[in-house]
Amino acid sequence: MQDFSTESQAAPATSTLPAAPTRRRPRGRLVRAGLAGLAALAALVTAPALSAQAAADNPFERGPDPTVASIEAPRGSYAVSQTTVSSLGVTGFGGGTIYYPTSTADGTFGAVAISPGYTAYQSSIAWLGPRLASQGFVVFTIDTNTTLDQPDSRGRQLLAALDYLTQRSSVRGRIDTSRLGVMGHSMGGGGTLEAAKSRPALQAAIPLTGWNLDTTWPELRTPTLVVGADGDTIAPVASHSEPFYRSLPTSLDRAYLELNNATHFTPNSSNTTIAKYSISWLKRFIDNDVRYEQFLCPLPQPSATIEEYRGNCPHSG
Repeated sequence: MQDFSTESQAAPATSTLPAAPTRRRPRGRLVRAGLAGLAALAALVTAPALSAQAAADNPFERGPDPTVASIEAPRGSYAVSQTTVSSLGVTGFGGGTIYYPTSTADGTFGAVAISPGYTAYQSSIAWLGPRLASQGFVVFTIDTNTTLDQPDSRGRQLLAALDYLTQRSSVRGRIDTSRLGVMGHSMGGGGTLEAAKSRPALQAAIPLTGWNLDTTWPELRTPTLVVGADGDTIAPVASHSEPFYRSLPTSLDRAYLELNNATHFTPNSSNTTIAKYSISWLKRFIDNDVRYEQFLCPLPQPSATIEEYRGNCPHSG
């Protein structure tokens, strides 16, 4: 903080010489000095106002300014708590685990429901729970009614989980019900597309090495990031993820990320590339946080972990 105090003046020494005439500082210099001081003071006064204006422009921003290091880190800036939801206390899906930011100081958060794949349990996608929640989301990793449920059923279960999360769960007061998204692996990824089709108000969808016999999705209105794997032999990208992406409306915010040197089951383990672009997508479209556009545009280039990336830069507004 600037110190505006005035320096004390030393008493003049006694002298037999006549006092020197007082020098007058040119008036222009006085004016300039005064203006500079006023400008500095104005900057101090208006800085909080500018910060408040930035927050008013987007009240959904959560967390510090992002960096490559922050979105690639195993944990974000929020401490995370979790609670278990028994299948006996819910209808429409098989229970699960809710991960959420412990602090309520920043207000409400967007929320994401995540489905596992065929024959799998929530444990197969559990790593995404604390990783996403620590970035400022409420995350619900769910079990499905049976491990054999098909994509259309998993889509309905994702929506049932979101309804429970926002209406009945112990953390419902921490959630902004207008900012919701879905994710899923394999048939859960196919279910992610089904959920977005059924509920266009969803803000983001991310199918991870998704499987669905329906490969055309021109009706989707939810910003969608399709994640495939170059070595997937269960849901090969040529017959699943790529057709999913190509069928999405060109007017939609959409992207296709194909993982390099990856398999169908790559999303079942902690993966920095999946986390990095999932966080960026969810932040941009659930939180409307344009600070994360830098990781989505210009489009990411092929690398040791990215075989291919297609899409459009996020639409403004």
